[in-house]
Parts: sequence; structure tokens; C-alpha cells
Amino acid sequence: MRTIDSLGDLAGKKVFVRSDFNVPLDDDKNITDDGRIRAALPTLTRLLDAGARVIVAAHLGRPKGEVKPEFSLAPVAKRLGELIGKDVKLAGDVVGESAHELAEALGDGEIILLENVRFDPRETSKVDSEREELAKEYASLADAFVSDGFGVVHRKQASVYDIARELPSAAGELVFKEIDSLSKATADPQRPYTVILGGSKVSDKLGVIGNLLEKADNLLIGGGMAYTFLKAKGYEVGTSLLEEDQIDAVKGYMDKAEERGVQLVLPVDTVAAPEFNKDATPSVFAVDDMPSDQMGLDVGPETAKKYAEIIANSKTIAWNGPLGVFEFDAFSKGTRAVAQALQDAEGFTIVGGGDSAAAVRNLGFDESKFNHISTGGGASLEFLEGKELPGIKVLED
Repeated sequence: MRTIDSLGDLAGKKVFVRSDFNVPLDDDKNITDDGRIRAALPTLTRLLDAGARVIVAAHLGRPKGEVKPEFSLAPVAKRLGELIGKDVKLAGDVVGESAHELAEALGDGEIILLENVRFDPRETSKVDSEREELAKEYASLADAFVSDGFGVVHRKQASVYDIARELPSAAGELVFKEIDSLSKATADPQRPYTVILGGSKVSDKLGVIGNLLEKADNLLIGGGMAYTFLKAKGYEVGTSLLEEDQIDAVKGYMDKAEERGVQLVLPVDTVAAPEFNKDATPSVFAVDDMPSDQMGLDVGPETAKKYAEIIANSKTIAWNGPLGVFEFDAFSKGTRAVAQALQDAEGFTIVGGGDSAAAVRNLGFDESKFNHISTGGGASLEFLEGKELPGIKVLED
């Protein structure tokens, strides 16, 4: 991939940077996890220190091509300014009069943030010509493009893909770090190579499971998706999350794992409750003793212990998806145990983005104790799945 160095002397040049600032907000529009903003700082600081005039583009939520105040990047501009130690003006539009006025007024080493790019329906359009039209408008603001929003590089979107074809372009520090780290789990991983997959739906992970069965030594399953696997094995799963239409596919993957000598490990016990409620009374059941009126909400203590032992004996470990409803204290212990095992592991550890990264931070773990915490949930999954990422391909020489 082309590096920022390939763009030459950036002093006085306007650089359009695509970041991923899709951060969670509470009801009062306060940012509850600024991890993605902090992850963007190395690239932005490097450009500003070089004297570049930085124009940042990002999205927040799913406004679906409409201007919706609740998805404004105003909270992001405020927090970015605090973290970077500079005033970050927010444009009142995406590529309109306000954006052009602020871009024209930029001085060396100054930075602005455009309003939510997904307020413009062309940003995510499936029609190439519509995205290309918007990309040309983005390009009219700047002299160069830096792609640093790893969380969106798996999308063909105007501010991710099309603009890279309009301006001299390069990958930012974050994107390079992501690709380098994730490659250690895909190109030639040190073995034993263990992958922990959680999250709610097995249908979201079928592609990555299929690819990992060609590469991993151990595949540990947790979260809501585990109950489809357990059902496929003939176990009672009560009222737990279940994708009946995926049972045959899951059986096929279990057969393939056995054929290839991959250890596909399922929970041996589960923490369940009568209903999905943070105040529900938890009970622990062996997977062959699950009552029909209980809902599984976390892996049990014996499962957590078993998974931690496998992780401790691995040289490469990748984790994507929580093992339970970690937002509820009574059902967070499985996710906490896996995070602790990764933190203590001597092998190379990767935490996939999205809910896994949020769990690490929300449960109070020291991020520096993990080798890599990805900022891109879907992008990191597709990378592990072996898919070509359009936002990366367009940056290659």
C-alpha cells in the first residue's frame, strides 16, 4: 500500500482524511467510548505536525442519506479537539458552502471536520456514478487523500473508495497497523493458532468460520451463536437465541473441522436466566441439563476455564465477539474471563473490533496489554474471512 511518505512534502497542502468516528453516544449525546477517536490521533498528529491543512470526513450512525441532527458529529468535533489540543471546527454540511468556506480558511497545521458524510445519500449509493460525483466534490476540497478509517475499508463508498481514484492517496498509520496486525493471524500465524468467536448470530460469522477452518488449530465458540451449534449437536437450548435455518450449515462446519483436525470447541456449561433482563437471577447449567424455559446469556465457569487454558497454550490468538451479554454484570463473566486470558497470554493477541473492543474497555482492561485492538468489526471479520477489501485494494501500487 502507498504510505503517507509517498505524498511528499505536505506543508501547506490540504489533506482529506477519512476517519472512523462512529462512536457510541448516550441519551444526552455524550460519547461513551472514544476509542476510535483516540486511534485516529497518530495519523492526524503526523499530518498536522507536517504543516498539512487537514479536512477530516467521518460518519456516525445510520442517517440513511438524510440530515438528522441526532447523528451530527458535533460531539466528535468537541472530543477530537480535546484530545488533539487544537480547535476543531465542524462544517455545517458535508460538501456545501460551509465545508468550502472552512476548507479555504484553513492555515498550516489546522484541522476541520466535515458533517456526517452519510447525510449525503450519494456516499453509500450502489450507483457508481453517484458516488463518483460526490467523490469529485470531496476532491475539490483537497490536494491529497489519506485513508485512515479501517472500520469502513470493506465498503465501496465515496469517501473511502472513489475519492482515492481522484487524488494522490495513501493509507494512514491506523490502516497500516490494522493490516500488519491482522496479517499475523492470516498469512503465516505462529501455532497453535486459536480463534474465539462470539456474538449473537452464527449467520454473521459463517464466512469467517469457513475460512478459519483452513487456518486455525482451535476454534472456540461462545455468545448467542453457540446455541445454534449446541442445537445442532442435539442439546436442549431452551429459549436461547437460535437460528434454526443455520443448523444444517453448522453441522457441515463441524464435520469439516473434524476432517481437517481443527478443534472446534463448544461450551460445556451456560449461565441462563428466565428472561433477558439485567436483574434476572442467573443459574448455571451443564449444556446437557438445560431447562426448556431458560435463556442462555453467557458461557459458564467450566467453559471459561477450558477456553482460558487453550488460550494460554496458544502462540496466536484472535478474538471477535463477546461470549455473553457483557453489558449485564451477571452475564459478563465469560467475556471477562476470555479478555483476562488474552491479557495474560504470552502469544500474539488480537481483539476484533466492535463489541469485543467495547467489552475490553467497558470491563476495565488495560488496552496496552493486548498486542492489537482492532477498530473495525466488520472490516476485521472480512479480513479474517479472506475477502478483498475495496478501500485497501484501491490504495495498492
